[in-house]
Amino acid sequence: MTIPAHPPSPADPQALALSALGWIVADDDRAGRFLALTGLTPDLLRAGLGYRATHVAVIDFLCAHEPDLVAAADALGVKPEALAAAGKALQA
Repeated sequence: MTIPAHPPSPADPQALALSALGWIVADDDRAGRFLALTGLTPDLLRAGLGYRATHVAVIDFLCAHEPDLVAAADALGVKPEALAAAGKALQA
């Protein structure tokens, strides 16, 4: 999965979460940590791409580790606050 050339709209929390997931899985160590902390397997992750719970898990993972949150936001061209807000919107 590649990070889109244009940043995802903060108004679309699902798109933002999926873009953030692309950033997470682009690094093997980070992807491994994500899978370990969420309990997901690669197959379960693929199967859950359309589910809100998976999107929430992505944002929660980033929000739990500020360096990743800041780096992901920078890579996606959004503010860290936009990622956190996406998580809240997905949980509503």
